[in-house]
Amino acid sequence: MKFKYLLTLFLMSGCFVMAQTKPILIENVRLLDLKAARLTAPMHVLVSGSTIQKISATAITVDKDAVKINGGGKTLMPGLIDVHVHMTFGTFTMAQLMGEDLTEEFLVRKIGESAQQMLLRGFTSVRDAGGPIFPLKTAIDAGKLVGPRIWPSGAVVSQTAGHGDFRAPNERSRRFFGKPSRAEQVGATFIADGRDDVLTAVRENLRFGASQIKLMAGGGTSSAYDPIDVTQYTLDEMKAAVEAASDWGTY
Repeated sequence: MKFKYLLTLFLMSGCFVMAQTKPILIENVRLLDLKAARLTAPMHVLVSGSTIQKISATAITVDKDAVKINGGGKTLMPGLIDVHVHMTFGTFTMAQLMGEDLTEEFLVRKIGESAQQMLLRGFTSVRDAGGPIFPLKTAIDAGKLVGPRIWPSGAVVSQTAGHGDFRAPNERSRRFFGKPSRAEQVGATFIADGRDDVLTAVRENLRFGASQIKLMAGGGTSSAYDPIDVTQYTLDEMKAAVEAASDWGTY
C-alpha cells in the first residue's frame, strides 16, 4: 500500500492523560503485522495504563467508565521517538532566549505550545539534546501541560568559545569578571573549562534531573565564535564528563 494511503491514529490531549487512570478501547483500527508484512483487517485494542491488555478481531467488552475511540479503519501505530531535538532552541531564536525580559512562565508556555504540536505529530517521547527544558518537563509530568515524555539533557556543556558559548560579544568570562552570562542564567549552557569545571557542570545537570549529558566536542553552525571543523575539549576534559555521567549510571 502506498504511503499516502496509510492514515495514522494517535492518542492525544485528554485521551493521552486519561490513559493513566481509565482503560482505553480503540475500535476498528488496522495494525501492522510484521511477520506477514501487511496491515491486518480492522481490530480492537484495549489499553490499560501503559499496557496493551488485549488485541482482538472481535468486539471487546469493557466497563462503562472506559474511554472508547472509534479508529474509523485507520492504522494504529506506536508513538514515535525523536532522539535528538532541541525544544527550546527550536522555539526561540537565540536573541529572544537571551532577552533580559524573558520569564520562566513565558518560556514554559511557548515551549509548551511546541510540545503539544510535537505530540500531535505523533512523537510521544523525545530526547532533548540541550537547553533549558526542566520546567517544561516538570509541567508535562505533573499533567499541567500536554506534551511528549521528555528525556532532558539540561544545559549544554561547552568550553569557552565553543559550540555552546552563546555570549554576546560584550559579555566577558565569569571566571575573570564574576558574572554568569545570560545563556548560563537561563539554563541554556554551562561554560566549563578544565577537568574540575566539567565535573561540576555535569554533576549540576544530573542534580537537576538530566537523563543524559550533552557535551559540545566540536564546532557547529549555530555558534558565533568557533570554526565548524575544530576539535573542542581535551581528552582529559571529555573523560571527566564521561566519568561523572557513568558514575550516575548514564552517558
